Amino acid sequence: MKILISADMEGATGVTWPADVLPGTPQWERCRHLFTSDVDAAVTGFFDGGADAVLVNEAHWSMRNLLLEKLDERVEMLTGKHKTLSMVEGVQHGDVDGVAFVGYHTGAGTEGVLAHTYLANSLTGVWVNGARASEGVLNSLVVAEYGVPVVLVTGDDRTCEDARGYAPRARTVAVKDYVSRYAAVCRTPARTAADIRAAAKEATALAVRHEPVRSGPFTIELEFDAEHLAGAATAVPGVEQTGERRVSCTLPTMYEGIRCFKTVTTVVSAAVEEQYG
Repeated sequence: MKILISADMEGATGVTWPADVLPGTPQWERCRHLFTSDVDAAVTGFFDGGADAVLVNEAHWSMRNLLLEKLDERVEMLTGKHKTLSMVEGVQHGDVDGVAFVGYHTGAGTEGVLAHTYLANSLTGVWVNGARASEGVLNSLVVAEYGVPVVLVTGDDRTCEDARGYAPRARTVAVKDYVSRYAAVCRTPARTAADIRAAAKEATALAVRHEPVRSGPFTIELEFDAEHLAGAATAVPGVEQTGERRVSCTLPTMYEGIRCFKTVTTVVSAAVEEQYG
């Protein structure tokens, strides 16, 4: 049995503020240890539950945040950027039985600590086939096409609520409770590590591959906070402007959908000016 952990940082224990997750800041350096603690707890829990292999895919910002030397020696870690499936890279090789979303968060335009979807700002909403979509929703649709279930989700309490919509059987652990986008009631790392380890152990029983889910086509809509960003997005083939600040694209599979979405966010981020957005 092999588990893939997609590890993001905004939903980690103790993280509430932009500086907590921005590489190079003193707060980020401190929070890297908290992030690593959450991931290591999940790794240990999956091995407790009988997993034979665990691969951690670094999925936050530079994708070079976790402290490899602090992880269980049995784990392997995929670190660095420019991966075919980005946050869920590794699921496409046919040997993964279950996926965990550790340190996840809610989507752009919704309640949640450091809520966003791929871009820290600029995006005010993302929808798939008319339903609002977080990174968890997007990535769950990708892994479903490979017949792999989402078995564990950790983050704030709003993230756990979001997960019940796209992975109703998954175990969830709230490491903090939402107060505002930049404030939360946080549990201590000792407590959250114990909770995550126990949930991961239980979640191992859910890691059973099923028939791939082919539910396309997928229409992905993106709304930005400035009209020129919608215009910039249309440089990507197949992306059409549908409103002053909205664009849309339709793809036959979510594999193609997530790649198009990532291309749009990359193009748009290059069109954002420092002071005026």
